[in-house]
Formats: sequence, structure tokens, C-alpha cells
Amino acid sequence: MKKFPLCTLLVLIVTNVLGQKKFIERYLSDKTDSSRKASFMPVPVFRYTQEIGIEFGLGALYSTYLDKKDLTNRSSNFSGVVSVSTKGQYNISLKSDIWTKGNSHHCITEVRFKRMPFDFYGVGNNTLETDKDRLVQGSVKVVLEPEKMLAPNLYTGISLGFETYHFTDKEAGGIFSTDKSLVHKIGGSVMYAGFSQSYDTRNSNNYTTKGFMGRVTYQYAPDFWGGENFTGSLIKANVRNFWSLSPKLVLGVHGLFHSIQGKKTPFYLLPQMGNDEIMRGYYTGRYRENNLLAAQAELRYRYNNRFGVVIFGGGGQVFGNGDFAVQNFKPSFGAGGRYFFDPEKGLSMRLDYGIGEKRANEKRQTGFYVSLAEAF
Repeated sequence: MKKFPLCTLLVLIVTNVLGQKKFIERYLSDKTDSSRKASFMPVPVFRYTQEIGIEFGLGALYSTYLDKKDLTNRSSNFSGVVSVSTKGQYNISLKSDIWTKGNSHHCITEVRFKRMPFDFYGVGNNTLETDKDRLVQGSVKVVLEPEKMLAPNLYTGISLGFETYHFTDKEAGGIFSTDKSLVHKIGGSVMYAGFSQSYDTRNSNNYTTKGFMGRVTYQYAPDFWGGENFTGSLIKANVRNFWSLSPKLVLGVHGLFHSIQGKKTPFYLLPQMGNDEIMRGYYTGRYRENNLLAAQAELRYRYNNRFGVVIFGGGGQVFGNGDFAVQNFKPSFGAGGRYFFDPEKGLSMRLDYGIGEKRANEKRQTGFYVSLAEAF
């Protein structure tokens, strides 16, 4: 009668050992998988702040090739985040970056529903910590940007989008309510359409070791709703270049310019400086204005197929029309670690710590980020 439990125990032990071995081989082994099969990586979302309470949820990235036989076909990536908090915040975000057979078509999509409290500091490149005002933002964003390759590495496409916002002021008497220059404080909607032009010679759209990518989009928002809703143009330029300094060392540079021009420009459409991709270390929205110019360089060392480290540095500023000044650039620098959960595709999970400026009578601005995929 004792043999059966003993055999069962041995089976469970062997199964557990084999399961751990498969886990190690899949997520920690230095070997690459050349089968070009699809990959999936879930990442838990968990943090606490006094303003939003406990936030928890799940993020994930799914990656596949639409043509597994073509070794030049870039991977198509689909990501999503769902999170809620104990004080009423929720966030649902779905994004995709799709490359068809022969890389002949490229399509970027985004759908986002969000309700979140955030700190509003005013408009400009020199806002103050003491002016911080607590708002609650509800927003919906939909973006569709398909492109077609018209010549080798050259893509032309259209850019369509819709955004709507609603705001509640949680601290009456702050800068949000007293600043008379702010347009449409309760929120509003904007629909825009335009075109995009890209030139892309990167050897990978996930972990690039050589090549160039430049992309320009122009979008126009007509007067659909009247009133204080925005009418005008949105311009975005994004350039990246990469050099392989050695088999394990890569230097990447990245620059961007965002501009919004038109009538009755609401504060919520102004370009904002600081996020987990560029100008790391700054609270998103601490600085916002009609124009944003920023650039960064990142030195990436990939120790093996699974792990790597980076150091980065750059600068940027927001400025009104005619107010650009070289001395107004703000610094951004820091370091981070990389774990490649799909070495063959170059897909990574990253942890970055960014450091920004130290303004008089304020703490130095910093930020810690946990994200999927490279910063650029």
C-alpha cells in the first residue's frame, strides 16, 4: 500500500524538475530559438501612490512573424495593459505594430481608455512645483496609421486619429482654475487626418544594431464641433540612427520634434515632455507648450542573449512659438537593465532610472520605469 504514494511522489518530483528545467530553458537559457515561433510575455502592474491608492493589473506583449519563411520579415507586435486602482483609476490600452509579408505594408494602431488623477503645473518650460494642482482626467484615444512601401525602405501612408478628454478639478483655487489663458478646461474632442512619410533601413524593429529610421507626420484637425474645440495642425518628426561598435556594443541616437499650431489650442493637446521613452526622469506633463524638441543617445551593452545594460543621456525643452533658446534645454540621463524574453526577436523587458534637472528650492526630478520593448 506504500508503493503507490511513493511512486506518486516521485512522479511529482520529476514533473516539477522537468517543469523548472523547461522554464529555465525558455526564459533564462542563453540559446536562441531559430524556429521564428510566436512569443508571449506577461508583466504584472503593481504600484502605490497616495493619490491613486494601490494600482494593480496586467500588461502583456505578443509577437509573431506574418511570414516565417522570409528571414527579412519584421516581427509584428501586439501589446496591452489593463489596470485599476483602489481610488478609481482605470487604464485600458491596446497597441499594435504590424509588418506584412515582404514588409510591404506597415500599420500602427492604438486604442486607449483612461481615467486617472494627475498633477497639472501650468504651461511653459519653467513651471513650479509649488503650483502643482490635482486634476482627474478621463480620455479616449484611437489612432490608425497604415503605410505602404513605394520604394525600397520608403513608406508613405495616412494618419487618422480621434481623442476626447474630460477634466475635474480636485483642488479649487489652484493654478488650473485661476489661469485665465487656459482654453477649454472642462475638456473637448479632436478628430484629425493627414499623411506620414518614413524611411527605414533598420536591421530590426525591436533591438536595432544598425540602420536609420526617419518618420514625419502631418495631421489637420478641422472644426467639427465648433466652440472652444481645437482647429489646426499637428506636426511630428522622429529620427533614429544606430551603429554597431562591436558584437555586443551598440550606440543609438534619437531625436524628435512635436508641434501644434492653430486656433484655440487647449492645454491637453500641447506636447508634453517626459515619459518612459525620451526625457526619462521627468513627470509627464510637468512641462508642456506648443513645441517640443528633444534628443538622446543610448549606449547598449548586451552581455549575452538574455541580459544587457544601458546608459543614456540627452536634453530637451518645450517652447512657445518664437521662444526657442539653447540655454533652456533641460538634461536627462540615467541607466538601466535589460532582460530579453525573446532573444531571437530582440524583445526585452527594461528597467530604467532617469535623472532630470534640479530646480531651485525643489527636489531633483527623477523617474523609475518598468516597460516592455526598448525605449527607441
